[in-house]
Amino acid sequence: MMSAGGRVVKAGTSLCGDNRPSARRSRLYRLAVARMPWREKPMAETRPVDVHPPYLYPDYKSTRLRAPAQPLVRVAPSPLETAGPVFPKRFVGESEADLTTWGTSAPLGEKMVLVGRLLDEDGRPVPRALIEVWQANASGKYPHAVDDHDAPLDPNFLGKGQVLTDDEGRYRVVTVKPGAYPWQNHPFGWRPAHIHFSLFGNAYAQRLITQMFFPGDPLLAIDPIFQSVPEAGRKLLIADLDLEQGIEGMALGYRWDMVVRGPRATPMGV
Repeated sequence: MMSAGGRVVKAGTSLCGDNRPSARRSRLYRLAVARMPWREKPMAETRPVDVHPPYLYPDYKSTRLRAPAQPLVRVAPSPLETAGPVFPKRFVGESEADLTTWGTSAPLGEKMVLVGRLLDEDGRPVPRALIEVWQANASGKYPHAVDDHDAPLDPNFLGKGQVLTDDEGRYRVVTVKPGAYPWQNHPFGWRPAHIHFSLFGNAYAQRLITQMFFPGDPLLAIDPIFQSVPEAGRKLLIADLDLEQGIEGMALGYRWDMVVRGPRATPMGV
């Protein structure tokens, strides 16, 4: 179970048992994957500063409960830290990257295509890495029993999926833009639209978690989770609007690259 801005949502669930036939891939997804590979963007230069949020950020109330009370202890590398992907291509069905095909019809909301790359600190692609995503629906509602936000569930949207990066570290997800929702962290608190990401190395024991946000969202300025990230790292969590990756008349396109190590690393732990 993972905390999503103060509420608990199910995460890390294996979706490898895909009970959706490939024929059910949405027309939107078929159009998205049929496009030519996108133009790669050079990695943005960043200063060698820490971009990850602190374990304790008092304005983000749940960190007061889970932050370590004692200094961390460095341990020697273990076999679990051996580099290299372990998930075979058959582990994930292609349709699992399309979050719009779970129901009997298309989900409600603003359709979007999200593309990006998973890179190491030197800008090299991380191939065949498992990426899981989960999110609220277009109304800002998670399909989970503890989500008491007074917003409608969408029977055609479960808000979860997974994808393996290709040999060039690229991924593509088709979904709907999630809605904002209130949470009890502070008075008048609303979480900005965001998508949760899990990144796996060569085993389930190697898991990094982060969030992706949308450009121009006014709620970013008052979101303690986003603001807990040092200023140098905040822009690394915001996707770029990339209209060429969308489908004209059907879906907007966004691009978001993730870097797992080094001075350009994507902030983790948010």
